[in-house]
Amino acid sequence: MDRQAPNPRNQGKMVCFGYRRVAEAEKIKLVQRHFNTVARKYDLMNTILSFGLHHLWKRSAIRALGLNPGDRVIDVCGGTADLAILAARAVGTSGRVVLCDINRLMMDAGRSKVIGSPSSRQIIYVQADAEQLSVADESFDAAMVGFGIRNLTHMDRGFQEMRRVLKPGGKLMCLEFSLPTASWFRWLYDLYSFSIMPFLGKILVGSWQAYIYLPESIRMFPHAEELTAILQGIGFSRVTHRRLTNGIAVVHVGIKA
Repeated sequence: MDRQAPNPRNQGKMVCFGYRRVAEAEKIKLVQRHFNTVARKYDLMNTILSFGLHHLWKRSAIRALGLNPGDRVIDVCGGTADLAILAARAVGTSGRVVLCDINRLMMDAGRSKVIGSPSSRQIIYVQADAEQLSVADESFDAAMVGFGIRNLTHMDRGFQEMRRVLKPGGKLMCLEFSLPTASWFRWLYDLYSFSIMPFLGKILVGSWQAYIYLPESIRMFPHAEELTAILQGIGFSRVTHRRLTNGIAVVHVGIKA
């Protein structure tokens, strides 16, 4: 007797993990495994692969958020704390930054930077799922996410949670990778992303696959105009975006209406 094909309805909803289609529960495990693999050398690889530009992008993103002394900020998918440290400087000693990340190893990898920072007392760590933030409604003046939203199983839920915890008039900032605007630069970027990046990942981290997922997840992420429309649909107003380095990274800013 022929074996019946598996019924997709019995496998749960399918979502993207890079170019692959996987069940929702499997993506959560795959993302955790990915960051467990890269956590120890995450900062080093960011600096090497971006030629140090990620530091400039993060500073530009914090400036775009326009933080004020005394603000309370939540850093979603905060990882190794680069954005949290910059935000803590901006909000001063009277402000607070709550760094949330679901991955303990990523947070641990950045703790030495926080401990060595003058703003260490202003940064609070919370291990939490970005799609179910364990904080009260309307608790923060600003919410930010840097290079993390595309890893969520349900990106819209992450943005909805950030909107929920913002005070009325609070600001959202999303810094995320995108594609270069110039066609010739996009060709070079593709060559670099799918050939050189995985090779360096294999040599320096011991994982080719981790750095195949990275460019694939970027290609699957909405373009700047599409993300602007998504944020507006979720309920953010005055949404703007600014492309950095010919569009390799994009900063989105919106206001909770």
